[in-house]
Amino acid sequence: MIGLPDGISACLFDLDGVLTGTAALHREAWKQTFDAFLRERDGDGFRPFTDDDYIQHVDGRPRADGVREFLTSRGITLPEGSPGDTPSAPTVNGIGNRKNELVLRLIAERGVDPYPGSVHYLEEAEKAGLAIAVVTSSANGAAVLDAANLNRFVRARIDGIVIRREHLRGKPAPDSFLAGAKALGVTPAQAAVFEDALAGVAAGRAGNFGYVVGVNRVNQADELRANGADIVVDDLADLLGDKA
Repeated sequence: MIGLPDGISACLFDLDGVLTGTAALHREAWKQTFDAFLRERDGDGFRPFTDDDYIQHVDGRPRADGVREFLTSRGITLPEGSPGDTPSAPTVNGIGNRKNELVLRLIAERGVDPYPGSVHYLEEAEKAGLAIAVVTSSANGAAVLDAANLNRFVRARIDGIVIRREHLRGKPAPDSFLAGAKALGVTPAQAAVFEDALAGVAAGRAGNFGYVVGVNRVNQADELRANGADIVVDDLADLLGDKA
């Protein structure tokens, strides 16, 4: 038993925070990036980037969208720039690239550990014959999957590179999950979405997917439900009835 309703034949997993613990590295990289930017800009009026800022404005969104959303929340407007901007460029893309440079350094230093319960769930989903895709806003999806040895489960990957190339709207829009379902050859009604981010859960609900699983990694169970999760679990192994 994998804890999903009848009629579900595919699973669409977010990556950071659902399958791997890399969400914490992303949060740390965002904080370092934004705090340095805000200190330089605001001086004595500096207000740090908080966990709530991360949850509300950045988590689950494509990189440039996260930069733009957070800066807007602080009343800051910067030029968009272009994806090739240097990390020092004073643009939305420059700040995003600064964060990406930092998170890649953190991943290289600390490695990537998949959640044991998530690995167990992937094994059981594969045994049950479910098609598996990873849908992540991160442009580093391939590297993280490889480092965590999870590629063996994944039939399709929709990541930040695909989102940009195909001009898909980022979460909370459902476009990336819809692309994942299409890549697996299933309808949204036949697919379950697994997400830890509020924007990702909202995307699953907006896409009318058959089941939306909220993964509560940072004590936001009520918010995950409010954004559209059908069920909220602390670990994917909970769906199996155990604590692997």
